[in-house]
Amino acid sequence: MGLNIGDLTITTDAFEPNGRIPDRFTVDGGNEQPRLAVHGVPADAVELAVVVHDPDAPLPRGYTHWAVYGLPAQSGDVDAGAGRQAKNSAGDAAWMGPQPPVGHGDHRYYFWVYALSRAVEGEPSREEFLDAYADAILEQNRVVGTFSR
Repeated sequence: MGLNIGDLTITTDAFEPNGRIPDRFTVDGGNEQPRLAVHGVPADAVELAVVVHDPDAPLPRGYTHWAVYGLPAQSGDVDAGAGRQAKNSAGDAAWMGPQPPVGHGDHRYYFWVYALSRAVEGEPSREEFLDAYADAILEQNRVVGTFSR
């Protein structure tokens, strides 16, 4: 399997790459969803998916904060309303900002974008998506933010 690296990028003006995520984007600070943008979408992509995951959560598979599938395969701002939101680890089909355990240290939040060669069916969990669509990922990239309480 080759690396899925190309021109695809995901950015945000909410925080610097590898920087602290501001409180307003966290569960305790207002749960505002950060603005995201993608660029460099491969011409042969059918759709995009965006998944936000905290691998530092003290759970066997980390914690999924947001997943949206069926996004248009085009560069520009990510509009969740243009896709289908899947359930996060709390069981809600919505954005859930950072809320790590108090005193657990810095957690990393990976904002992944995936350019896909085929459409995602339904609203799979992060794990189901990766298992079923790994072969359809043309390119992927991420921006990472951190947060601790």
